[in-house]
Amino acid sequence: MSDTPELHIVGGGMAGSEAAWQAVNMGVRVVIHEMRPKVETFAHKTGDLAEMVCSNSFRSDDDEQNAVGLLHWEMRKAGGLIMEMADTHALPAGGALAVDRDAFSAGVTERLRAHPLVRVEDGEVSELPADGHWIFATGPLTSEGLGRAIQAETGAEALAFFDAIAPIVYADSIDMDVVWAQSRYDKGETEAEQKAYLNCPMTKPQYEAFIDALLAADKTEFHEGETAGYFDGCLPIEVMAERGRETLRHGPMKPIGLTNAHKPEEKAYAVVQLRRDNALGTLFNIVGFQTKMKYGAQTEVFKTIPGLENASFARLGGIHRNTFLNSPTLLDNRMRLKSRPHVRFAGQITGVEGYVESAAMGLLAGRMAASEILGRDLPPPPPETAMGALVNHITGGAVAKTFQPMNVNFGLFPPLDGVRGGRKGRKERYKGYTDRAKELWAEWLETTVG
Repeated sequence: MSDTPELHIVGGGMAGSEAAWQAVNMGVRVVIHEMRPKVETFAHKTGDLAEMVCSNSFRSDDDEQNAVGLLHWEMRKAGGLIMEMADTHALPAGGALAVDRDAFSAGVTERLRAHPLVRVEDGEVSELPADGHWIFATGPLTSEGLGRAIQAETGAEALAFFDAIAPIVYADSIDMDVVWAQSRYDKGETEAEQKAYLNCPMTKPQYEAFIDALLAADKTEFHEGETAGYFDGCLPIEVMAERGRETLRHGPMKPIGLTNAHKPEEKAYAVVQLRRDNALGTLFNIVGFQTKMKYGAQTEVFKTIPGLENASFARLGGIHRNTFLNSPTLLDNRMRLKSRPHVRFAGQITGVEGYVESAAMGLLAGRMAASEILGRDLPPPPPETAMGALVNHITGGAVAKTFQPMNVNFGLFPPLDGVRGGRKGRKERYKGYTDRAKELWAEWLETTVG
């Protein structure tokens, strides 16, 4: 294998570490470029690989009823280093998988540094290379220099340095007896365009109560190293409400151009709009509802919106530092940069959220890059698998205009035929998703190299 080209991986976090592990186990030499500890970030404390900077939890380990638990299962099946070290250093956490973060990171670092096909180079990579085989897995805290280089290659609008995240709701948890489908002023050439939004009507008392709840809700504070500069283009809804009680009603909650299909004679005082968030139509985001409210407060406040009383959230809103690509426009389904196919991206910079999801995208990128080096084309896994659903979402399933980082969830999976929808059918439906995924993931692994 001495004549085989090296795979360069920029970033030694969850995604970069997993990508390296997958590649070396396929016989490909790897160079990991890690800027820490030479170049520090406000969040990291060490120079270890796969350092956990936030929670020490990998979330649910239930591989029958939970999408992230299914992702755990798929990564274990693929011989993932991140899951092996998580299992080795697990702490009691009920049905969740939590780890001793220092021992976990030390374990990943030791395994990779000891591998004969791995070389770790300290120092920052601040340019996109002209040739070679590369994976950029630099995470949410991508350095300023590299950020500028990526922006120069992809365009200023294709790289976000902050998340302004609106909450995302599962379509089957929305009460369509209250909510109706209509675009403002029935805009659009087709019926689908004219009904692209779902509308939740509010009376004046409901609106006033909503504003009161919004103003009283617990808010998160900024972390050290964050700034509020991004507020210019995307104000949190609670900040808008603080500027005047009618501000939201003249902004994202304006009722004009809409007629309640259930009660055409009643004019809503305010309207909350939801916009389709994926090609499958299983997820809807609440338009303009980026927020710094704490998660518990968000659930409480948003469930006061008519039609969302029983809403289930695929993710809640937020605003924080997080560099990520508009992957649906920039990456192909092999996670390659369309303008420079020798460069792949993996991890949080691609628009996935969470330790497990980041490592999973590293696993795929590492296998795909190694396969290419070995002269084979590795197709993406089926979209019915957790891994496939996630990579499909970030490379084409999501709506590019509203793309925002996403955790794995069953709303990303193609629907099952003949399975009951809604809350009452959830247990059977989730088991159906995971059974189908496991079978297809095992088949996909059998076709891969290594």
